[in-house]
Amino acid sequence: MAKTTKTARSAHQTWGGRFSAGPAELMLTFSESVSFDRRLAPFDIAGSKAHSAMLAHVGIITAKERDAIHAGLDAILAEINAGKFTWDVKLEDVHMNIEQALTKRVPAAAKLHTARSRNDQVATDMRLYLKHACADLSARIAAAQRAILAAAAEHADVLIPGYTHLQRAQPVYLGHHLFAWLEMLQRDRVRLAETAAHANWCPLGSGAIAGTTLPIDREFSAQKLGFVDAKGRPQVTQNSMDTVADRDFFIEFAHACALFGVHISRIAEDLILWTSAEFKFVELPDAFCTGSSLMPQKKNPDSCELLRGKSARLQGNLHTLLTLAKGLPLTYNRDLQEDKPPLFDSHDQAAICADVLAGTFTGLKMNRDKCAAAVADPALLATDLADYLVERGVPFREAHHAVGAVVRAAENLGVALNEIPYAEIQKIHPAYAKDWTQVFDLKRAMQKRAGTGMPGPKQIKAQFTRWKKLLSQTNQSLKRGRAETRK
Repeated sequence: MAKTTKTARSAHQTWGGRFSAGPAELMLTFSESVSFDRRLAPFDIAGSKAHSAMLAHVGIITAKERDAIHAGLDAILAEINAGKFTWDVKLEDVHMNIEQALTKRVPAAAKLHTARSRNDQVATDMRLYLKHACADLSARIAAAQRAILAAAAEHADVLIPGYTHLQRAQPVYLGHHLFAWLEMLQRDRVRLAETAAHANWCPLGSGAIAGTTLPIDREFSAQKLGFVDAKGRPQVTQNSMDTVADRDFFIEFAHACALFGVHISRIAEDLILWTSAEFKFVELPDAFCTGSSLMPQKKNPDSCELLRGKSARLQGNLHTLLTLAKGLPLTYNRDLQEDKPPLFDSHDQAAICADVLAGTFTGLKMNRDKCAAAVADPALLATDLADYLVERGVPFREAHHAVGAVVRAAENLGVALNEIPYAEIQKIHPAYAKDWTQVFDLKRAMQKRAGTGMPGPKQIKAQFTRWKKLLSQTNQSLKRGRAETRK
């Protein structure tokens, strides 16, 4: 039989009045969460300071008691940051560890939990944490975007084949391909901003399920914690039951991380292909590659392969949270303690992936000769040849068929598409004129792609300007945010 100790009983005086004995040692080990939720300490302390300020504001505690509580909490946070705070698994979680440490130092702390439950306390901590996590991850992704943009600028004149079905399709500037990655990552940042907005509602005052009979001021707490709209107006959750049961924003964050993982996995796959001897378009920096223990000639794109692997882990975290929440009745259930490890892991893994992505692009080198040889294939401009016929009044379906016949003729003659004798071309379709080979001028082909979203020089220049502006604004916003945090 698992034994119950006196220490275990006394450790749970926060809720032990109903019980004649404390939990078994095995249960303490099984149920503790402080080993992973201690990272919430700064947010828990911020919530407690706001809550105690509100209690003083409405007259439930005195200003002197509030100040003593704040001083005690600041001292505990300093110890935590210095690595000097002693965490006790017998106290279950971050909340109880901090509260009991505070109560030992500040007698008034016994009043801190007035009009508050661990249910709305953890909801507040997690909403504060997720707002921070979204901002942190967005900044890291923006840094990766800037590294990709720098690579695009360094190799602005490089043309490569674009691919469909992993077969050469049409020519594009390298920058156009890299801008596609920037678009994917920008959508990830938009999703993170939306998740932060959904988390930006204050749960304090919801209690365990039905609020409190005490005259609290929820809007005051929200204002103190920064749960405000664009005009600075406080935002508080509107249903106490939903507030403590809601894990949508956890799932939304994990989803944003999982989709970010899918995007970096696709980027990594392109880079892995491009580094292969069969392509040899790109050389990755040595610092983000490894060698083989057997074959000395190998240079393996390990950073990219691990980015692909991390994508699966991020998807697993999302699935864990969806499965965890799907069968739970309202409101709080202890199952929800298990929501934090996958959430924290998604943040940690997505963050390091963004950093590695940025590092991989720093020092990336393009093999210009290999790119030029690949993009010189006249077959890449077969669609341009169909457009040439369309400009001469040939219906596109007929033009498509006529170009297909040219491709077949080139294969039969064993020559490149633009080397077929004009006499043979005339036999295929009368709309082919003597100037038909002008289509295979790459410079002409790119200049004609001038429409919005196309890879022509005019649009490439416009996109460079757009991305520089977008990412510069991100950098300035980040600096302003850090300045506000220091205040």
